[in-house]
Amino acid sequence: MTDALEADDGFGNLIERALERLPNAFRDRLDSVAIVVEDEPSPAQLASVGARGLYGLYHGVPRTVWGVDNAAVPSKITIFRGPLLRTSRSAGALAAAVEDVVHHEIAHHFGISDGRLREIKEEGRRR
Repeated sequence: MTDALEADDGFGNLIERALERLPNAFRDRLDSVAIVVEDEPSPAQLASVGARGLYGLYHGVPRTVWGVDNAAVPSKITIFRGPLLRTSRSAGALAAAVEDVVHHEIAHHFGISDGRLREIKEEGRRR
């Protein structure tokens, strides 16, 4: 599941905790996903999604569109350390932001769009 969580500042531990908080039904289906940490998104990564900034990026084929044989397709989630560190004012805020970004990108692996993720968050706020 995780491929390059070599961050020496404890950042990798935050990602591991975020993964541990996933329901087993999702966590157990991440074997074809590499999760890597990079300091900053590249211009090409930003351009690929038309964004000025990114906390994370999913690159791959969502499970919902795998072929009829349901063969695993390698995917990659990149978490960008720099933007998360700059916008988090405390260790607790950083942990929450990392968890949110990790879960957001994993949702894309399961075929959930940004629009649907916004709807889910709004439904959660109404409860």
